[in-house]
Amino acid sequence: MDREKIDYREVRETNLVTLYGRALHSREPEPILRDEVAERLVARIDYDFGGLRVDRASAMAVAMRARQFDEWVRTFLRRYPDAVVLHLACGLDSRYLRLAPPSTVDWFEVDFPDVVDLRRRLFPPVTQAGYHLIGASVTDPAWFGQLPTGRPGLMIAEGLTMYLTEAELLPLLRRVTNHFPRGELDFDAMNRLSIRVGNLSPLLRRMGARFRWGLDDARDLERLVPGVRLVEEVTAVRLRGLNRLPHLYQLVARFADRFGPLRRVSRLVRYRF
Repeated sequence: MDREKIDYREVRETNLVTLYGRALHSREPEPILRDEVAERLVARIDYDFGGLRVDRASAMAVAMRARQFDEWVRTFLRRYPDAVVLHLACGLDSRYLRLAPPSTVDWFEVDFPDVVDLRRRLFPPVTQAGYHLIGASVTDPAWFGQLPTGRPGLMIAEGLTMYLTEAELLPLLRRVTNHFPRGELDFDAMNRLSIRVGNLSPLLRRMGARFRWGLDDARDLERLVPGVRLVEEVTAVRLRGLNRLPHLYQLVARFADRFGPLRRVSRLVRYRF
């Protein structure tokens, strides 16, 4: 098998962190998230994954977050089997293959053209008529013209919002809520404290990436995006699977859970509209 040489820059390289985390955890004897596609991609890509310094605990945290999003998507599709799903900044995530949604679903993967081109080269071909790949910036309104109308819509964005400015993110969310008659916005968010601290990370600096948007109170979005309503918020320190992390990590999580700013350093939020 020929190995694929890639040269990512800026925020796109962060795709490799989560890809490697899912692959590393998937190799565990009893993973909470099995991702054989991630395992195959890591073996295929010619890249120094060891330089990312993703340890077993970090890989577990990546898997915990991905599993929570997967469960939210499954719940939404059970309720709306004819939904339109927007998987924004999909990167090298195999969520569509993991979940195998019914043929009645239209599923759109959206990411930069070079990322989408890499997906086409690395991923097994998907022949279902309802699967669509769009190579564009998620903030470009032009690609919305390709979406069906009149059906429930689900936007899922894992590891995206913190890299956008508020002037980029809020119009994007409003376009989603205006396009579909009803649906959900599911994404993860950092608070402003974690944005400031996170931007000191040597790894983030080496990649040329930068955190830009933080959300201190999840209900603030109800005011910023008319028509949305917070229905669930899960902090990173309360994700299922925490008990499988090393003991020191569990102690740190329990400590952080006692203090509001630390508790909300990172969380997954789910809004309906």
